[in-house]
Amino acid sequence: MPGPEHDYMGFAATRDALYSSGHPAAGSNLVNPFGLIKSTDAGKTWQQLSLEGESDFHTLATSYETNAVYVLNYRPNTRMRQPGLYMTRTDGLIWTQAAADGLKTKINSLAVHPNDANIVAVGAADGLYLSRDAGNHFEPRVGNTQVLAQWFDLDGEHLWVSSYANSPMLTRMSLKDGEANEKIKLPALDEDAVAFIAQNPARHDDLAIATFKRNAYVTQDRGATWTQIAKYGTTLDK
Repeated sequence: MPGPEHDYMGFAATRDALYSSGHPAAGSNLVNPFGLIKSTDAGKTWQQLSLEGESDFHTLATSYETNAVYVLNYRPNTRMRQPGLYMTRTDGLIWTQAAADGLKTKINSLAVHPNDANIVAVGAADGLYLSRDAGNHFEPRVGNTQVLAQWFDLDGEHLWVSSYANSPMLTRMSLKDGEANEKIKLPALDEDAVAFIAQNPARHDDLAIATFKRNAYVTQDRGATWTQIAKYGTTLDK
């Protein structure tokens, strides 16, 4: 990709922009750490929005249509008086802390509904939690398993969930109570699991997954078949 080779943390996309955090590339005149940064030209240039020189958000998620941003903050800064889950709808100008009632264990991952910024999902060491009030109250949706990553389907009605309990699993679950979940057959993963999930906004059956061992796969049929495009971080020839 064009643009500076920054150390991007919490990289997330919306319809209009890319959001991230992290650390500047060598030779950059940007303040370290980034705080919250934004690009509207596909990563060619970046604007520092908030908390530059103060915070580095490794866990960050965006709402695709609304540009709301959620972050997990581990230490106080000038906008966040205490650690916790925060959300901004104003590109970091105003941050609101979520009460996060109902969360009991370590948070692994965040995801935000594409159309409703009040709906946020948390993957945790003991399962999946869902909030419908901007993270103030969470209810368990998947238990007795470690949830590593999740992605709100851009149809707004489903959630893709990566979990691990003796073996890796990928599940497409309905946000409606009572509807059956769909287990997605994964490619063979050797002591590995899905760390990231992304979806093509133009063709919703096209998805990509990346694993903790830096293997990457794509599907054009909603997980019925997978094609590997990277192995241990190296791009494979097509």
